[in-house]
Amino acid sequence: MSWREEKLKTLLSQPVQNGYSPVCPDEPNGKWVLGLGALSDTGLDASQVKPAPVSDSKVDDFLLQPGDFLVSRSNTRDKVGRSALFKGEVQNCSYPDLMMRFRVNPEAIYPEFLEMYLRSHEAVKYFQRSASGTSGTMVKINKRVVESLRVPLPPLPEQIAIADLLSTWDAAIEKTEKLIAAKEKRFLWMQNKMMNPGDGIEGWKKIHLGDVAKIARKSAIESAEGKTLLTVKLHCLGVEANTRIRPKLSKRGRPYYVRHAGEFIIGRQNFHNGGFGIVPPHLDGYIASSAITSLLLDRKELDADFLFFYFSRPDYYKRVGHIMDGTGQKELSDKQILRLSLLLPNLLVQKGIAEALKYARQEILVLTKMADSFRKQKRGLMQKLLTGRWRVTS
Repeated sequence: MSWREEKLKTLLSQPVQNGYSPVCPDEPNGKWVLGLGALSDTGLDASQVKPAPVSDSKVDDFLLQPGDFLVSRSNTRDKVGRSALFKGEVQNCSYPDLMMRFRVNPEAIYPEFLEMYLRSHEAVKYFQRSASGTSGTMVKINKRVVESLRVPLPPLPEQIAIADLLSTWDAAIEKTEKLIAAKEKRFLWMQNKMMNPGDGIEGWKKIHLGDVAKIARKSAIESAEGKTLLTVKLHCLGVEANTRIRPKLSKRGRPYYVRHAGEFIIGRQNFHNGGFGIVPPHLDGYIASSAITSLLLDRKELDADFLFFYFSRPDYYKRVGHIMDGTGQKELSDKQILRLSLLLPNLLVQKGIAEALKYARQEILVLTKMADSFRKQKRGLMQKLLTGRWRVTS
């Protein structure tokens, strides 16, 4: 059987209706209203709820039932039109004025199939194109826009097969994301356990960074022609090349210096945001501005990877923000960097700790890439299945 298209309006069993935003109390009382962030790229985030007032009887007119569809009617342009199929995730829960609700006739369209289509590239772009508003940060769609969405309609058995197939990808993505979260929690536990041995542990000594490291010698480059910048990524994500900005020398601008593999570099304005890392071998000879301090470590006393993981504890690098100087953009001085406190075991123990943490972090990176691959493959599959380019019979 061939596919056809219908406007969403013809598939509805209950009309599109705006929600209601009550004045919310501070304390939970058994009634809830969804927050605007509850509609995400992947459906409903049931953690994004607020208490609803028990005394406001109007809330009851907007309580959600399993099978209700929700659409964000007002948001930023990249988020407007986000949707979800409510499946009873939260009891006694209503929806706010910035969302719309509707129900469909299950004999005309399989609800889970429509749920997938509403997340497709075609539906998302339709809502974004149809949104209007004078503010660049807040645009709106209305009931007419939602009702006018053209929905592909394969035969009902094929709708069910498509939804079931795509749901297996959702399950794989969700399972991988939960595993990533568990691995990240375990990594933080390992990091804190290994880097905090407690008082009086034999073989650990308290020193300053300057006792085992020095500021690398530097000579300003005379030409930036053909040079590529290094960037110290925030949130302890290391060092990468910055190909978006072409470095230029000027009399009033900051000078640039060549950096070499193995140097430990610190963004002085962003240490407290996790802005530090080790220059990898493939970025040897790239350049960095004078806003970045480069350290040469005494490799007989301090392992670079151990230092990275030592610094990358949130309790450590965020606390350093309190000692940063400056009236405008605050930054650490080289002197302050060399005065940073360390608690070090011997080099062999440092290397063992660093290897264990590197392995644990690599597990997380592999799983993250796997989840990204699943999401990419699912998007490609949706594009083919929800447009009829690929047909599913069972």
